[in-house]
Amino acid sequence: MTDWKGQKAIVTGATRGIGRAVTLALLEGGARVCGVYGGNDAAAAEFAALCAPAGDRLQLHKVDVSDYQAVRNLYEQVEQEFESLDILVACAGIRRDGILAMMKKEDWQRVIDVNLTGCYTMAKFGVQLMMKQKYGRIIFITSPMGRLGFAGQANYAASKAGQVGMMKALSKEVAKRKITVNCISPGFIDTDFLQGLSDAQVKEYKKMVPARRFGTPEEVADAVLFLAGGNAAYINGSVLEVTGGL
Repeated sequence: MTDWKGQKAIVTGATRGIGRAVTLALLEGGARVCGVYGGNDAAAAEFAALCAPAGDRLQLHKVDVSDYQAVRNLYEQVEQEFESLDILVACAGIRRDGILAMMKKEDWQRVIDVNLTGCYTMAKFGVQLMMKQKYGRIIFITSPMGRLGFAGQANYAASKAGQVGMMKALSKEVAKRKITVNCISPGFIDTDFLQGLSDAQVKEYKKMVPARRFGTPEEVADAVLFLAGGNAAYINGSVLEVTGGL
C-alpha cells in the first residue's frame, strides 16, 4: 500500500532512525502524521525543514512518551486535529547499557519507562481513538534482544520482551474492533542507535548476521507499512523479524 491519502498516523521517535523513515514514507504516500520526538530539538528542526513540502500534513510534538499526563494531553490535541486515528507506530526507544550487577537504578528504570511504559501510554489512548471508528493498526518496534539477550543489556532486553507480551495481550483485546496489534523486530539497523560501537564491534556484529550487513531504516519502514495497510488485516498478535537472518 503506497497510497495513504486520508490516513492519520502517530509515529513516536519520528525524527530519527526507523521512525524517521516510517514518517517520510507515510508523508510521501499522502498521510497526515503526528510525529513525536523526545528531546533532540536540532534533529526535529532539521526534519521539519526536510518535510516542509508536506505542509500541515506533518505536526511535530515534543513529548516524553513515558509521561502519562503528557501523552494524554497529546491525544487531546490529536483528537481535535485528526478526529480519528488509523495508525500508531511506536518507535521511541533508548539504551543505557551496563552489567546488571553494576547497573544504576535510574538506568534500569529509564529504559523500562521509555521503551515499555511508553508503548503502554501511546497504545492506551490510541486504542480509545481507534475503537470509535472500529479500525486501527498498532505496531511496536521491538528487538531480537528481547529473546536473545546481550550481556550488558538486561534493561533493554527486558523492555523489548515486555513489548511483545503486551502486544500479544492487547491484540486479543481489540481484534473484534478490527484493530490489529503487531511488532516489528529489527536486527542491526544502520542508525545512530548503534553509535558508540567500535570498528571491531561492527565487524563482529556483521559476522553474526547471515546477510553479512546491517539493515537500513527504509527496509524496516517497508515492513511497518505492510502491517499498517489493508492487506494485513488478518495479521494480528505477530512479530515480524527484519534481521537479515539473525
